[in-house]
Amino acid sequence: MKSAIHEYKKSNIKSMSKNLILIAMITFLGFSAQAQTKKNKNLKYTTEVNGNCEQCKKRIEKAAFSVPGVKTATWDISSHQLAVILNEEKSSPADLNNAIAKVGHDTKDVKATETDYDNLHSCCKYVRE
Repeated sequence: MKSAIHEYKKSNIKSMSKNLILIAMITFLGFSAQAQTKKNKNLKYTTEVNGNCEQCKKRIEKAAFSVPGVKTATWDISSHQLAVILNEEKSSPADLNNAIAKVGHDTKDVKATETDYDNLHSCCKYVRE
């Protein structure tokens, strides 16, 4: 009888040890995966934004700065390039593109709605693709 109890305890201890090792591995892997998906606090992001004039420049840059985490935003009238430094812990490039489209300007990734585009001043209406 003692032998059976001893074997049962031994088996139980092995099982518990395996479970503890498994839990430790899962925890470690979880932290490893979390570390790999760390967000960039100073992401340099550039995208094309349609517009025509100084009034567009002000509107586009104001919309960019309205996105949480945008540190710098400069839109170049001649190249139509918007250069931004963005904290990805606060927002994403998709959030930025959506904010720009909301004020009527198409980006490379997001088109403004007809309503938002129609609200632009006549000199700001660019040829849409």
